[in-house]
Amino acid sequence: MAFAFEKLVVYQKSVDFADQICVTTESFPRGYGFLSDQLNRASLSIAANIAKGNGRFTKPDRRNFFGISRGSVQECVPLMELAFR
Repeated sequence: MAFAFEKLVVYQKSVDFADQICVTTESFPRGYGFLSDQLNRASLSIAANIAKGNGRFTKPDRRNFFGISRGSVQECVPLMELAFR
């Protein structure tokens, strides 16, 4: 592992989550590309913002990116709910 954020359990879990979402959305029926795309982007954003936040030097800057990551988690919830209905 080359970067410090790669050792974070939350980062590792977010990558696993994004990977599972990618696998899951491959089986979405035709016509649901919009939902698949939004869910993939939101899940990838979780890990990306954890990595960006961990690379910042000030606590407020880190907190901002971690907050954005948390928002992406919350964005995934209704998207997954719709997907599994």
